[in-house]
Amino acid sequence: MTIKNIQRNWQIVLAFAFGINISVIGQHSKILLTNGFIHIGNGKTMESGAIGVKGGKIVFVQSALSTPTNKSEWDTIIDLKGQHVYPGFVAPNSILGLTEIDAIRASRDYSDVGEFNPHVRSQIAFNVESRVIETVRTNGVLLSQATPRSGMISGTSSVMKLSGWNWEDATVKADDGIHVNWPNSLQGGGWWAEPAPKNRNENYLKEKKELDDFFQLALAYSQNPNPEKDLRLDAMKGCFKGEKRVYFHADEMQQLLDILEFVEKFKIQKPVIVGGYDAHLLGKRLKDANVPVMVPRPHSLPDKEEDPVDLPFKIPFLLYQQGIKFCIQNEGDMEAMNVRNIPFLAGTAMAYGLPEEEAIKAVSLNTCEILGIDKNYGSLEVGKSATLFVSKGNALDMRTNQVTVILTDGKLIPTKNFQEELYLKYKGKYEKGRP
Repeated sequence: MTIKNIQRNWQIVLAFAFGINISVIGQHSKILLTNGFIHIGNGKTMESGAIGVKGGKIVFVQSALSTPTNKSEWDTIIDLKGQHVYPGFVAPNSILGLTEIDAIRASRDYSDVGEFNPHVRSQIAFNVESRVIETVRTNGVLLSQATPRSGMISGTSSVMKLSGWNWEDATVKADDGIHVNWPNSLQGGGWWAEPAPKNRNENYLKEKKELDDFFQLALAYSQNPNPEKDLRLDAMKGCFKGEKRVYFHADEMQQLLDILEFVEKFKIQKPVIVGGYDAHLLGKRLKDANVPVMVPRPHSLPDKEEDPVDLPFKIPFLLYQQGIKFCIQNEGDMEAMNVRNIPFLAGTAMAYGLPEEEAIKAVSLNTCEILGIDKNYGSLEVGKSATLFVSKGNALDMRTNQVTVILTDGKLIPTKNFQEELYLKYKGKYEKGRP
C-alpha cells in the first residue's frame, strides 16, 4: 500500500468518525478549514469563517463565503459544519513530560538536589513519548512549559510542543527562563480537614538574604568579561540581559511586595509571578511594574480561613478588572494528568465573571505573550503557526469539549487516545447481549 493510500484511508476513518467532509489530494501541506466558528484567541470571533494553512502557517482567516474551495489549490478540505475552532491551548509551569508515574521515583525527572540549580535544563529531560501527553493533547492542550521543581532556584524551563519525534523536534523555545521559589513569609497551617492558622517564618529574612547574595554573585559574574567558567552562574547571565525571564513562585502579599523591590534592585527586565494568590490585593503595583501573573489553579480551596470559598475561582476576573496581564496554570496535586483540565479551569473562571474570549486568552494568547512565543503561537492570525484544534462545542465546558481535528504546525495529529480506546473497547464488550 502506498503512502498516499494510507493517508487517504486515515482521512476516511476520520471523516466517518466525526462526520467531517475531507477531500485529500497528495500531501497535507495545503489545508482549508471552512464553515467554522472561529475563536481567534485575541478576544475576537468570526462566525462561519475559514482558515487557510500552507506550509504549516496560517495564510488567511476570513469569511467562508469569500473563500475559494478549488480542489487544485487545497490538498485537504475540511468542512467543519459550524464546529468551534481554537488556537492550541498552553499549559505553563507544568511537569508534564517530566514525570510519568508519580509513585515511581525513576519516572520523576523534574527535581534535583541542591538549592541553587539554574543550570538544570528541563528541555533535555522532556519525554515526548509520554502516554500522559496523549490524553492531554486530545482536550486541546498542544503546548506546555516544562518546568523544574525544588530548591530555591529549581532550574531553567523550556516551552515544548506536545507532539514530536524527540525533545529537539518538540522544542518551541529553549531555556526561556529560570524559576525562583521565593522563601515563604508565613509557615505552618493545616489542611482542609484540620485547618490551622499560619505563623510568621522566623527564617524569612535569612533565606531572602541567601537568594539576594546568589543574585549578587550572578550579576557580578555576568559583568565580568573573562570569568572563570561556572555552569550555575553562566545560566543566570540571560536574566540580567533581558534574554531570559525570571519566574518568581510566590503567593503571599509580603512575598509579592519583596519581589517587586528585588526586581527593581537587580533591574530584571522580564519578571513573572507564578501563583500570586494575593496579587489581586496589590493590582496597581503589579500593573505599574508591568509584572504578569500565572494565577494558581482555580480548582482549589482558599489559602486562608477568612477568604471566601469561591476566591480561587474569581482571581482571574479580579486581575482582569484591574488590567493585569495573567494566564492560568495548573500546578498542584496530580499535576501532569490534570493538565487535561486546563480548558475547564478557564471555563470555571468564565463562570465566575471572566468574559468567554478573555477566558480563552488566559489559556492561549496571554500565556504565549507571557512566555515570549506570541509571535508564532497563541492566536489564529496570518503568519502564525497553524497550531489549533476543532471542537464540536464549547471547548471550555467538559460536556461539549469534543475535539475532532488537531493541527500542530500544520500537521494533522490523531484525535484519539488510549484511554478512549479502552473505554470504547470495554463499553462494547459489556453492552453486547443486552436487551
